[in-house]
Amino acid sequence: MTRAVYAGTFDPMTYGHLDVATRAAQVFSHLTLAVAEDPGKKVLFSTEERVELARACLAEFKNVEVVPFSGLLVEWVRAHGSHVLVRGLRAFSDFEYEFQMALTNRKLAPDIETLFLMPNEDFSYVSSSMVKEIAALGGDARQFVPPVVAAALKKKLAHS
Repeated sequence: MTRAVYAGTFDPMTYGHLDVATRAAQVFSHLTLAVAEDPGKKVLFSTEERVELARACLAEFKNVEVVPFSGLLVEWVRAHGSHVLVRGLRAFSDFEYEFQMALTNRKLAPDIETLFLMPNEDFSYVSSSMVKEIAALGGDARQFVPPVVAAALKKKLAHS
């Protein structure tokens, strides 16, 4: 059984995230989508909200679990019985950061391999930051996020 971890902030989960998770779920026998509890950046949704939204988006996949995580990712991955870390690459602009992170993780944990998956080109330009900005300015984010996320964005921003 090959277990992989796809970690991120997922604030909010976009169709790009969903596409990478779908691809990883088809490659690995078990995928853990690990939602960062303390992402080091300001988030719109709480950890609990991000976990629940991701669970709703990935409910059809029996081999995917969604859990929160904190601490050093490679240590968390190892402690949860995996040796594979999945990362999504949207565009060339992601590459430098992801490359540095993968090499640092390899130095910290040589037994954990990082695999990059590219989302469908229809989603390669979509970022959570853009989605939040569109929604905050009253735009329609439904083409970028699953319906449950669009509804949560609308509700969250109506109360802010």
